[in-house]
Amino acid sequence: MPAEFIYLDHQATTPLAPEARAAMLPWLAGPESMGFANPHSMHKAGRAAAAAVEVAREQVAALLPRGGRVIFTSGATEALNQAIRTVVRPTDRPGIARSAIEHSAVVNPALATGAPVQELPVGPDGLVDPEVEFAQGTGLVAVMQVNNEIGTIQPVNRLADRAHEAGALFLCDAVQGAGKIAPPEGADLIAITAHKLYGPKGIGALWVRDGVKVGALIEGGGQESGLRSGTLSPALCAGFGAAARLAAERIDADFQHLSGLSSLARSILARWTLNGSDSARWPGNLNLRLEGLNFPRLLMDCRHIAFSAGSACGSGTGAPSRVLTAIGLEAGEARNSIRLGFGRYTTRDEVAAACASLEAAAQAQGA
Repeated sequence: MPAEFIYLDHQATTPLAPEARAAMLPWLAGPESMGFANPHSMHKAGRAAAAAVEVAREQVAALLPRGGRVIFTSGATEALNQAIRTVVRPTDRPGIARSAIEHSAVVNPALATGAPVQELPVGPDGLVDPEVEFAQGTGLVAVMQVNNEIGTIQPVNRLADRAHEAGALFLCDAVQGAGKIAPPEGADLIAITAHKLYGPKGIGALWVRDGVKVGALIEGGGQESGLRSGTLSPALCAGFGAAARLAAERIDADFQHLSGLSSLARSILARWTLNGSDSARWPGNLNLRLEGLNFPRLLMDCRHIAFSAGSACGSGTGAPSRVLTAIGLEAGEARNSIRLGFGRYTTRDEVAAACASLEAAAQAQGA
């Protein structure tokens, strides 16, 4: 990657922390070492690999509420599918309620269950009303902790309480919040992924509160206590664990650093309008709009900067962002919006240079 390239797309993915890479290397060794062993084997090398997996499980669990267990998955999409498709709900409460700005990894599995689905609206601030009424017969409520497109932080603890009062379980997609803010203590199920907190791609986790029953989404050899078959990668687990441990250690420092970067960016892009709440938000995410902005042209003119128009999972569709239209923006306003994502390793000089380039390019196109 050229030195002048500036990465501001941390909601899509984060760079691998050096500490996570170092933790992975022993388990990526060749035949000169036993690091390649299968963690489900009973011999000495397999037991060593299994021990590394369990250390990582404890490190990941430390980011989440007490009183639950961590099931390793291939990522948050699998974790959310497992939670939605297999969780045991009261038979008389099959319905699912989810916010209007959930990720597709919640929206699509919910539809696939065939159960009644209630969409919980959000206001112009991008927040669900914590006193929203759930439909009769709702057995599962799914609301994400931090929105991946606009960075709003939902009142998940209050919503979890409301779900329990209604006799439902509460599922939280904490992908963008894990290791960055306090965990959703009231949740019954939590999905996270390593590559959004400076760990490797290809591994995530589903946290399940004690007493809550989920089934297997993937059948096979019965690994992960029969809940997720398939051979675990000690390297991926170790990288995930190290990244989780580092996030816990740096949670306050990272928040302060990103708050400073966000303030700097907004001072340079002062004429741009913020999408979503100004206060209930993660500072590493800025979603801004500017009337008359041509996003494809801006992307070409500023190709030395990695930024986006929204979710990486929905890029290329040509349709306006479902999240931005849910908060009341017209299609044109949604298309005039960009997302800037800052991270632990982003510098103030990078933010200043990138924002100056974006503003100059926007002015050049008459926006």
